[in-house]
Amino acid sequence: MACALTQALNAAAVQRTSTIRAKNDAFRSSLVGGRVMLTQGVNALDENTRRNVIRAVQAFADFSPGNDPYGEHDFGAVKVNEALFFWKIDYYDRDLQNGSPDPDAVTCKVLTIMLAGEY
Repeated sequence: MACALTQALNAAAVQRTSTIRAKNDAFRSSLVGGRVMLTQGVNALDENTRRNVIRAVQAFADFSPGNDPYGEHDFGAVKVNEALFFWKIDYYDRDLQNGSPDPDAVTCKVLTIMLAGEY
């Protein structure tokens, strides 16, 4: 009995991670369904460089256990013009005051793009 319960819990966790990963990939690649925040350092870049950084984040696909230990595709690093940038997806309540428990109806996804040195 305990084994069946463990298997059911594991299957639910795998499904939840898969759903989060798909939602994060869709948001990151389209920039639709949340907010995009650029840090001060990224905003100080010229428009062409900013555009290239955003495109690199949208196209990022180099996920590995080292940079994505939970399999949710919520963090990455990209290099543009020899500069290293980090990006991170976080989940806030609709007022952007606290973290969100998960359901889309009460969650605002926020993609933050920063220079690595701003982390």
